Amino acid sequence: MSESIAPQTPVAMRPIGVIRTPFAALEGMPIQPGGAREVLGQVVLDADLAPALADVDGFSHVYLLYCFHQSAGYKTTVTPYLDDTPRGLFATRAPKRPNPIGLSVVEVVSVAGNVLTVRGIDVLDGTPLLDIKPYAPAFDAPAGPVRSGWLDGRKDAVAATRSDDRFVTTK
Repeated sequence: MSESIAPQTPVAMRPIGVIRTPFAALEGMPIQPGGAREVLGQVVLDADLAPALADVDGFSHVYLLYCFHQSAGYKTTVTPYLDDTPRGLFATRAPKRPNPIGLSVVEVVSVAGNVLTVRGIDVLDGTPLLDIKPYAPAFDAPAGPVRSGWLDGRKDAVAATRSDDRFVTTK
């Protein structure tokens, strides 16, 4: 069944902080947290949100939801990193998306005031943070067999693969 969806009222979000990393340019960055396992970064929240970090240090990992702020436009079919076959955009983690929202699972190192220090960060320095959610295996790890589609057999390539120019916006 094909259904046209009427235009919706835009959803307004504001960044709640900024992600600080050693990556000043998109080229050469790790493409997923698995390629940045030892990379440290800081999530600096707006000062008034510091109390929201209470108890985060009790979790080993958190999800960071952020805006791909250097991304513009998208295509419904892309050739992703780790592959040379065009794939449907939603079967990839390509940064150029209709809503340029990124997701990373990172390790919690420490919390101090409004600063969350994390390990395994793979985003551009200055990335606007939208939200933080705790990783909870009881909620997040699917039961039963899990399929990885076209990514099956590519796990080892993640650590060595770096960003190239395929998702870099040229001005």
